[in-house]
Amino acid sequence: MILKSLSLLNYKNFESRSFEFNNKINCFVGNNGVGKTNVLDAIYHLSFGKSYFNPIASQNIRHDESYFVINGDYEKENNLEKIVVSLKKGQKKVIKRNAKIYDRFSDHIGFLPLVIISPADGDLIIEGSTTRRKFIDSVISQSDKPYLNTLINYNKVLVQRNSLLKYFALNNTFNADTLDIYNKQLDGYGSIIFEKRQAFLETFTPIFKERYKVISNGSEIVNLIYSSDLQNETLETLLKKAINKDKAIQYTSVGTHKDDLIFEIENHPIKKFGSQGQQKSFLIALKLAQFDFIKEQSGVNPILLLDDIFDKLDENRVSQIIKLVDDENFGQLFISDTHAERTEKAVKQVHQSYEIFKL
Repeated sequence: MILKSLSLLNYKNFESRSFEFNNKINCFVGNNGVGKTNVLDAIYHLSFGKSYFNPIASQNIRHDESYFVINGDYEKENNLEKIVVSLKKGQKKVIKRNAKIYDRFSDHIGFLPLVIISPADGDLIIEGSTTRRKFIDSVISQSDKPYLNTLINYNKVLVQRNSLLKYFALNNTFNADTLDIYNKQLDGYGSIIFEKRQAFLETFTPIFKERYKVISNGSEIVNLIYSSDLQNETLETLLKKAINKDKAIQYTSVGTHKDDLIFEIENHPIKKFGSQGQQKSFLIALKLAQFDFIKEQSGVNPILLLDDIFDKLDENRVSQIIKLVDDENFGQLFISDTHAERTEKAVKQVHQSYEIFKL
């Protein structure tokens, strides 16, 4: 799969800009603030229907403008695919594939597989469990449509159950039968989510460990541990046990929406015991394992975005990544950097064609 061209209109700091891309390596270089990361984010937007860096859609519209449009022309399995993402203030975002509007954004997820490596990935280590759950769900959803639909349905029922708990508190009332309907639905969806996350990590963790070994040149033991309420009891049982707590806090306190992924190095949390270099290697290994997993599941080389990694990583780690992509197993690569000479020196290490865009 190749992104042939991209055009932006009123997206972030771009009034209007178009690019024709190399099939292998594309580099965006220039000073901070010129929009390098924004180009990468626009490419991400075409795959996921949202920004990687700013989830508030309207804030991706250029200042003093009322809309944005992103156009991407792809070549996939010998077919030309035109994807357009557009948003007008006060209206719903629209995603089109070959001029046909998607009824549901979820139908588009996974069609254009993509992995991004960015300084923002540090949030996976320092933030709460929500960020790590989103990572798991994003990887699985790109190649498993039923999983994504189950996740959407689970979250809808969760919102309804939480609303019901608030209604009970507000009206000083309680109806166990109504609550039980939601409990059964959450149990049905939640058990599927739990089993798929568990199966995913059984496949994913060995891939991750192998990637870490290569990137770090080290012998540390790293691990990913899945933590879930459902490991010992069914969700329906857990919900019944937690009812008094849920009524008090007016929120569903147990379920797969509380799952976590624990990052370990030498059997300790990497957040507390990993050096800065080890944490960076851990995150890059995580993302390259994501690449490997999605490729294996979909049969398509995901697009790989490397945002500002030269400034954040030492030369050895950058060299390791560049060597990894000097391989036909990788597809199209997009890089952003502040130094043109440094970028060109790095990409010349690989025997692939490349294009440098000075912004």
